Amino acid sequence: MRFLRYLVTVFVLACVFSVPDARDQRNIFKAPIGDDAIQRVTVIGGSYFFDPDYIIVKANIPVELTVRKEAGITPHDIVLQAPESGINFREDLSTDPKIIRFTPTKVGKYTFYCSKKFLFFKSHRTRGMEGILEVVD
Repeated sequence: MRFLRYLVTVFVLACVFSVPDARDQRNIFKAPIGDDAIQRVTVIGGSYFFDPDYIIVKANIPVELTVRKEAGITPHDIVLQAPESGINFREDLSTDPKIIRFTPTKVGKYTFYCSKKFLFFKSHRTRGMEGILEVVD
């Protein structure tokens, strides 16, 4: 019996430690500056993810963030609140694209996330629906 318990413990630990954390595998996107001097990024939200989930933009250059969600009935939004840096938005996502415009003014890393939560379940953010907007010089 003790040996069986040992095997089960080893199996469970192997399963837990062999599954990579989704947050360790970032999908990085460096926004290009268009001919019109605007940085454009398209973000898709879905089953507890944002794609891309790590966005790099330059400071003091306007950004157009086009956001939408994948098909499905689960509600999602995208939130980033850093008004001291010229970035402050909260937008419900739909399958139709929406454009969020801002000009980041301060270098740094800012977290964007989904603020939705259903009753007593974990929030979408807790389940992995967050990303980083990095503003560089």
